[in-house]
Parts: sequence; structure tokens; C-alpha cells
Amino acid sequence: MPQHSQVNIALDVHDLHKSFGDNEVLKGISMQAKDGEVWSVIGSSGSGKSTFLRCLNLLEMPSQGAISIAGEAIEFKYNSQGHILAAQRQKQIQRLRTNLGMVFQNFNLWQHQTVIKNIIEAPIHVLGTDKAQAIDEAEQLLNRVGLWDKRDAYPMHLSGGQQQRAAIARALAMQPKMMLFDEPTSALDPELVGEVLKVIRGIAEEGKTMIMVTHEMRFARDVSNQIIFLHEGRIEEQGSPQKVFNESESARCRAFVNSVH
Repeated sequence: MPQHSQVNIALDVHDLHKSFGDNEVLKGISMQAKDGEVWSVIGSSGSGKSTFLRCLNLLEMPSQGAISIAGEAIEFKYNSQGHILAAQRQKQIQRLRTNLGMVFQNFNLWQHQTVIKNIIEAPIHVLGTDKAQAIDEAEQLLNRVGLWDKRDAYPMHLSGGQQQRAAIARALAMQPKMMLFDEPTSALDPELVGEVLKVIRGIAEEGKTMIMVTHEMRFARDVSNQIIFLHEGRIEEQGSPQKVFNESESARCRAFVNSVH
């Protein structure tokens, strides 16, 4: 019999809901990303993009639904109405989070520590990496993102683009299986956007699974395997960049793409 190469599912999300009080922000999101795929999530402000990303690593607790990471289902506690209350096992969440590198809009670097200390902290204290090895790996990452000469600088002395590249290096230092990017260029001056996108493109080309919320449409078109267009908490359109940008069945998606081009 012919041998079929096994396709590993990096992320499986089924019927994900999230409410804040009476405000239902996510209304049943389902998607399945394979290892090495890049997914971009686009949509207007308030459509639920960042909330969706934050639910994936439980910075926000979903209200309903199922999430599996690399084939492992996150276990939840439920109330009598079947709504999620909390994670069943905090140790599972901590372990799964080490496989999810998160890059935020606003860098979230520790301002009182140098760039290199920002990067080595988690590998040493979470992964148990030897300090000398952590420093060596951090320097390699800084070289990769073009910041080796800023290793001893404090974040306040860096431009926004440099801070975001340092934040990406910090996320990569945990050797995550998947990278989550929440509008990584939205806080940057226009002239600094390109240097950050260049680093993200390099990560994509190395085959890292990525889920990226972005308003950089040309970049999303260039690097993504799949695009999700969210509207009012639902997937209004999904497919290849060609389908979403050129052959969308959704009038709202067409209008959005045309408005931001």
C-alpha cells in the first residue's frame, strides 16, 4: 500500500465563543491550521481579532468551544449551563503556553532589564536552560533580528521597531512550536514597519506555524497560506490569499479589502 505522509495539525479550534458580560465578541470560530502554515486574521476594528488570538493561549478564557494545540486538547471546567469557567489543569496551560510565542502590539518588554536579559529570563527560569547556553542562543537570535549591537541597551533607548524585534527574539527564545502575532506593527511609525515585517517574513520562510492578526494587507497576501476575514465575531470569509483578496464571496470582505489597499 502507498505510504501517505502524515499531516500534523498545529491548531484546531472548534466553535469558539467569547462573551464579556452581555457582549458576545466571538460567535463560533472554527479553524484548523497545519504545521508550518501561516494564517492571517483580518477585519475591521472591533471584529474580535485580538480577542480570538488571546483566547488561543488563554489570556482570555473562552466562554464555549474547544481548542487543541499540536493534537492536545485544552481541558476546561464547565458550569451547569455548559459554559467554560476556567482551565482544568493550570500545569497543562503553563506547558502549552511555552509552545506558543506571543508578540503583542506594544512590545511588553521589561523596561528595567537590558535587551539580552529580557530574552534569557524565560529560558533560564521556565525551561531550565543553562545561563551560558541561554546567552549564546539569545545572541544568535539578536543577530538574526539585527539587534546584536543593542544587546546591553535598555528598551527605552530603542526605537519602536527595535523594541518589537527584541520582543520577537524573546518569544523565539522559548523555541515555540507556534507564533501568535497581535498586530505587531500597529504601534510603529510607518518608516519602522518594514524592518519588523522583514523579521516576521524570515520566520515564516523557516516553516514556523504562525497565526497573525494584521492590518498589513500586502504582507498578509504575500506570506499567508490562509486568510480569515472576521466580521462581528464570525468568520465571514476564509481561504487562500487569492480567494479572499480577489474572489471573495462576501461583499463586506470585498469592501474591507478595497478600503485598506
